[in-house]
Amino acid sequence: MTKINVTVDGVSYHDDVEPRTLLVHYLREQVGKVGTVVGCDTSNCGACTVDLDGLSVKSCTVLAVQADGSEVTTVEGLAGTDGLDPMQQAFHDNHALQCGFCTPGMIMAARDLLRHNPHPSEEEIREGIEGNLCRCTGYQNIVRAVQAAAGAAAGAAAGAGAAS
Repeated sequence: MTKINVTVDGVSYHDDVEPRTLLVHYLREQVGKVGTVVGCDTSNCGACTVDLDGLSVKSCTVLAVQADGSEVTTVEGLAGTDGLDPMQQAFHDNHALQCGFCTPGMIMAARDLLRHNPHPSEEEIREGIEGNLCRCTGYQNIVRAVQAAAGAAAGAAAGAGAAS
């Protein structure tokens, strides 16, 4: 067993883990963050996407011991006391989920895309989420949700600029 210290969604955890434990299994089984979905275990589907120190990663490709000393944000850590994260709200408002299996990873990947490209075109959105598979929606509503979240962020930034 190896001792790790990880901050997950703002809470510090100090746990013993087997060195071979994947981050996705640690998050689900030891921390209880079951919103991080185990999909394919081969990094093809993206359902397990989380932020690790501000970078989007597929948590089935990271060992828990590699996250020692790191900060992890899961889909469960996005909503605040004032409601859903803007991307979560955009997915809800634009019917960008059906079965919901891919949704946590898709939301995390889309947030990462907007961090790096706040005004993506439809093509850039499709390219930005290409590592996340959805079998239900046909992606059109997911693209609309990302566009809506980008628009909401731009509107909030414009409003903040006008207020200062």
